[in-house]
Amino acid sequence: MSTATVEELTEVAAPEPFWTRQRRLGLGLIIVGGLAAVLFGALAPSEAARFTLSEDAEGAAISINGQLGAILFGVLTVVTGGVLFSGRAKQYQNLLLSLGILSFVLSFLCWQVAGKFLPLVDTTSGTLQLALPLILGALAGVLGERSGVVNVAIEGQFLMGAFAGALIGTMAGSVWAGLISAAVGGVIIAAILAVLSIRYLVDQVVVGMVLNLFALGITGFLYERLMQTDATSYNTPPQMPTWSIPGLSDIPVIGPVLFRANLLVWVALLLVVVIFFALSRTRWGLRTRAVGEHPTAADTVGVRVRGLRYMNVLLGGVVAGLGGAYFTLVATGSFTKNMTAGAGFIALAALIFGRYSPIGALGAALFFGFAQKLATYLSAVGSPVPSQFLNMLPYIATIIAVAGLVGRVRAPAADGLPYVKG
Repeated sequence: MSTATVEELTEVAAPEPFWTRQRRLGLGLIIVGGLAAVLFGALAPSEAARFTLSEDAEGAAISINGQLGAILFGVLTVVTGGVLFSGRAKQYQNLLLSLGILSFVLSFLCWQVAGKFLPLVDTTSGTLQLALPLILGALAGVLGERSGVVNVAIEGQFLMGAFAGALIGTMAGSVWAGLISAAVGGVIIAAILAVLSIRYLVDQVVVGMVLNLFALGITGFLYERLMQTDATSYNTPPQMPTWSIPGLSDIPVIGPVLFRANLLVWVALLLVVVIFFALSRTRWGLRTRAVGEHPTAADTVGVRVRGLRYMNVLLGGVVAGLGGAYFTLVATGSFTKNMTAGAGFIALAALIFGRYSPIGALGAALFFGFAQKLATYLSAVGSPVPSQFLNMLPYIATIIAVAGLVGRVRAPAADGLPYVKG
């Protein structure tokens, strides 16, 4: 009998370990679901929890008894966890995990919204708006890291994009000039990152941190010298218009969120689809993944490793610069020092939590945005739950994901490793 045959038989005969990813996920859902049913059910008042379509309590609503809803959704989380823990329905484990997490969130909301109301359209729209720069920043990270370059400089690209968008947008009197300038600002930081890390082989994490400090310093200096002294001439950019698609914008909940929005929303969602398709279905995507996993092997078949890395890092700079434009051309209407407030690092966390995938990054960014929006809502309604705890949730989830407690999060094999051609 050949050696290969013996190894194959050994693999077939080896029993599956008991504590698989599916069982760990199932046990986690059972625990949190049980806590939700008992704790949230005990704390929730026996009053109606109203989820409205309008911004007041008078609109069409889904209404459920807060205490009963908290218990029922907690039990549903336990049931979902039990199915996962049983080891069955392996092909549906991601769907079951999503259902379990959704049930837990609904149990929490039934407790918090009991006797109050939660506007669904405003919450969904606010979630997408807060997630918008994170989506673009995480996509910039995907482009760099899938080709082997760690992009810690997303924060700096955000800042330069926000500053350039505000400055040029004001001077030109055009929101589109501001948008293009924001992309150029992101490319400037990306170009420095690419040259230092790819050409001169400097540690990529160190370069990223230095570039963040550089962007913070240069934008802060120019803000004080130009914008603060003459805001009318240098810091009053026009705002990006909101466009509405007739018919589609009238769809309940989804319509006002997706089809009555500014251009950046559509660009971000389109880029998620385009980058996902390009990475998995095109020659560029195959070469990018090869360069990120095994650059030496890619080089032997004729792929220009350094050239591809340069191109992808610069493309990431364009995307992150557009994310920076959100802060000045959409959210606030002016630039202030350090206005991104660490959003680049949150985008980096969304990239890791999303397993270095465009679709995963989108889901993680939406989760982060929802946590921030919910924290704002709870503060407004006087919830006993401190908003700081909700703001911590995305980071706790990222730590859990990176630690491998819900499955392995593996970066590309050559991520962060400079390539020296032999």
